[in-house]
Amino acid sequence: MVHYKQFDNGLRLIVNKMDSIMSVSMGIIVHTGASQESDSEDGISHFIEHMMFKGTKKRSSFQISDEMDRIGAQMNAFTAKDITCYYAKSTTQHAEEAFEILADLFLNSTFPEDEMVREKGVVIEEINMTEDTPDDLCLDMLATAYFGNKGYGRTILGPKENVEGFTAGDIKNYMAKYYVPQNVVVSMAGNIDINLAESLVAKYFACHNSGLCGRKPVQIELKSQSLVKSKDIEQVHIGIAFPSVKRYDRLFDATQIMNTVLGGGMSSRLFQTVREKLGLAYTIYSYLTAYEEAGALAIYAGVNSAKYLDSVEAIFDCINCITKKDISKDEFERGKEQLIASSIFSQESTSSQMLLFGKELLYHDKIYDFEDRIQKISAVTLDDVSEALEYNFDMANMASVLVGAADKPLR
Repeated sequence: MVHYKQFDNGLRLIVNKMDSIMSVSMGIIVHTGASQESDSEDGISHFIEHMMFKGTKKRSSFQISDEMDRIGAQMNAFTAKDITCYYAKSTTQHAEEAFEILADLFLNSTFPEDEMVREKGVVIEEINMTEDTPDDLCLDMLATAYFGNKGYGRTILGPKENVEGFTAGDIKNYMAKYYVPQNVVVSMAGNIDINLAESLVAKYFACHNSGLCGRKPVQIELKSQSLVKSKDIEQVHIGIAFPSVKRYDRLFDATQIMNTVLGGGMSSRLFQTVREKLGLAYTIYSYLTAYEEAGALAIYAGVNSAKYLDSVEAIFDCINCITKKDISKDEFERGKEQLIASSIFSQESTSSQMLLFGKELLYHDKIYDFEDRIQKISAVTLDDVSEALEYNFDMANMASVLVGAADKPLR
């Protein structure tokens, strides 16, 4: 049973009641992230996410963790390019206590100065860790090579100098623009009484400030750059990106199926050719990133440094082969079944359902419909996938990144 309610201040609640389990996942999802930041704000969405756990008007940082542990609940958060999510998972028995702590963290954080100083050090070490993790660095650079230094091209962590300079005033100004009710969805999935869920949100969020939301569409200007970062490491990490479909595009599902054939699993063209047949890579895959304003189809591989150009050639051989519409009916059916199975598997996870229903409401102002989703995937034809092949792989607007023992970018 799915329940939806919009409160007078604009905040929306979605509850997917799942009677067969004994737990509930609860999320507070804000429609902002790295893509909404200005140059001076770059990294602040992620920094706010960290600081939310550092104390409220009635709880210290330790008390937040301790009280969650005492009821056996889990709590965490993440920042993405277009959302920031704070979430908790608890047994049904302790759902009310867990949500109260989560709401307190979200609504009443105080951002103590001493905690800010400490957490800046933590985030800077996180930035350092990314620099020392070449696959993460490669994919961060690929977003920049594709989108540029703004919008979806920004890194989530931001530059060190910004993090070092953030103040409590900067945090409050940013939150005043984006942490407003009409830009927030509370999503719950699991075994929770719907009347309780609604009363909890009404109790803690009814008086939440209803100021104007500052969110704007992200401006897209594809850069299609080729970047290289030389590092003395054992592998060369390759990132390649092509323009692709937006979120909710009519070819979205067809592109997902095509991506599964190209590099979405162990039977995919890239995996079977570059890893299994040629032995050039341990990790190789492709994935689709679809935003409201733009999309990208990306390929990542970590390959043998001495043979990275052979790997690049093998990757493009796979691309050239698939763009000739050389997808068999068997590959098509296998890709479709994988996409259907992925949707079914998500039905069995309260965390996945919480995020799925929450994002659908936040992005599209619609209630996620599982049956409709399966019907749309099932209706995709091989001709649709052929059309998706024509839409993707625009070589003139390709972006690429090399990280490792390489001294010049791909051309």
